[in-house]
Amino acid sequence: MKNSFIIAVSAALLAALLVSCKQNGEPQLQYYQTPFTYNIVNVQEPPQTNEVRNIIFMIGDGMGLEQVSCAWVLNKGKLNFDNFASVGISRTWCTNALITDSGAGGTALAAGQKTGYSHVGTAADTTDLYSILVDASRVGKSTGVAVTCHFADATPCDFCCHNEYRYNQEDLIADYVTCGVDYLAGGGLDWFTVNRTDGRDITKEMAAAGYNVALTEEELMSAELPVIGLLSPDNLPVAQERGDLFRHMVARGLDQLSRNEKGFVMMIEGSCIDDWLHGNDIEKAMEELLDFDRTLGDVLKWAEADGHTLVVMTADHATGCLTLQDGNLEEGLIGVHFASEAHNGIAVPFYAWGPGSAQFTGIRENEEWGKLVASFVK
Repeated sequence: MKNSFIIAVSAALLAALLVSCKQNGEPQLQYYQTPFTYNIVNVQEPPQTNEVRNIIFMIGDGMGLEQVSCAWVLNKGKLNFDNFASVGISRTWCTNALITDSGAGGTALAAGQKTGYSHVGTAADTTDLYSILVDASRVGKSTGVAVTCHFADATPCDFCCHNEYRYNQEDLIADYVTCGVDYLAGGGLDWFTVNRTDGRDITKEMAAAGYNVALTEEELMSAELPVIGLLSPDNLPVAQERGDLFRHMVARGLDQLSRNEKGFVMMIEGSCIDDWLHGNDIEKAMEELLDFDRTLGDVLKWAEADGHTLVVMTADHATGCLTLQDGNLEEGLIGVHFASEAHNGIAVPFYAWGPGSAQFTGIRENEEWGKLVASFVK
């Protein structure tokens, strides 16, 4: 009798769920229009034969082609992505799972080697892997990271830290003291201080190691290298609230790092696209992506003026099983459906612009793309 009651209740709940998600037999859609659209940049790609002195590696976390397609409609048929002439496909599986996470997916891009699920900066056998930022430092280039997430999140750790489990976050944060990256800008002050159980204040340890610690945008804009900007207790404020903060963080990094005549490598992540896709919140996810695209526009204009910068962009994986099922291009309206709150295994696009970009075509594994980017560090 008890089992029959449980089965009956479960069936009723399932029926109610289907009613709430479907209308006339079709999935109920989320509709969204952005409050404002913007013009995109028009840039002239430098000659392929120019020397590559700088590499800007941009990652949209969770940003598959489906998310980019939605953003394109929202901005009424234009994105700064449109400037990329060289486009390929990246497969994202990791060594022990078909569906990857940002730890394994980001490490493959950062270090050019696939690894296990939830590993950050370590191989499948847990030995340390060293990212393109370490390669750059070894040849005298400057290095930087700018993200919208907190620094205990997977992708910045993929480039700066080493641990077999991405949620060993106290250990990962401590790794920043010796990471050697010249410019660090993002969120997560509490992860360095009050969120710790060991009583350590990692901001003080970074200051002792020679870092200038900036806790506001104003302090970051005036601080010299090496610097870590911790501009919020956790992730940065959502895109609708932070204004041009992320763009300013990136611009300051480019200004500081480019003072090195040998060049630089910088990783820029639109981290929170993924967070809101996990929450199936199309408004916040799309505003994060559109802010990332506006930041890309700034980067491309800077790279055009420089003439010796390779800009690459991809995602570590796609999130949300998002489908664009309705909308209006002239109105900038989308109607979407999420089939999941998790990552998926669909291949993601890989974009390139600048000298050497013509090599970035075809279908490759994510670690092959990572190796190709690193081959330009000389």
